[in-house]
Amino acid sequence: MPLPDPLTRHPIPGWKGTAFLKAIVDHPLVEVGDYSYYDDSRGPEHFLARCVRYHFDLIGDRLIIGRFVAIAQAAQFIMNGANHPMGGFSTFPFQMFGFEGAPAMTPEGLGHRGDTVIGNDVWIGREAVIMPGVTIGDGAIIGTRAQVSRDVPPYAVVVGNPGKVVKLRFPPEVVSALLAIRWWDWDGDKISRNLTLIAGADIDALRQAV
Repeated sequence: MPLPDPLTRHPIPGWKGTAFLKAIVDHPLVEVGDYSYYDDSRGPEHFLARCVRYHFDLIGDRLIIGRFVAIAQAAQFIMNGANHPMGGFSTFPFQMFGFEGAPAMTPEGLGHRGDTVIGNDVWIGREAVIMPGVTIGDGAIIGTRAQVSRDVPPYAVVVGNPGKVVKLRFPPEVVSALLAIRWWDWDGDKISRNLTLIAGADIDALRQAV
């Protein structure tokens, strides 16, 4: 059974509220893996405008989203352009408003925290907030309205504000096995042949997948 086309704009028949991100995102500083999707009843085509905030070319930070990521409505990725200068007495962004004599705005002066990286097979709940420079590990779950300001380990569940890891989805040895198997990197035919195992919970059977 072939996998769907990752460039399908509306992959769910009869529903236009969900889109594969590869079909709707065209930005040099945003990378999206196959089959990652955004769901928004207002129209998923507005993902960049509604969800990726303060993403300015002059800063140069990237949003990197892995494969098979599920993003719910109104999730927010706060990029480094949201930061204000903190090295002096005032945090006001004089440069943005053309104040004569204001020092140049630089990524370093804004406290650039690096790229924001979302791993593979991650589920991000409705209205969750991901702060600049955060890395979310493969298989993690970010709960509804969680505010994530620190890196999240693979297969962790994060809830609350501030976001806290409340548990791992699986025992450490299973997490290690899943990170070694990396089913999301398999070719389409192998994924299709093993969907029952990928959606199941038998790690030994998944290890033996062909």
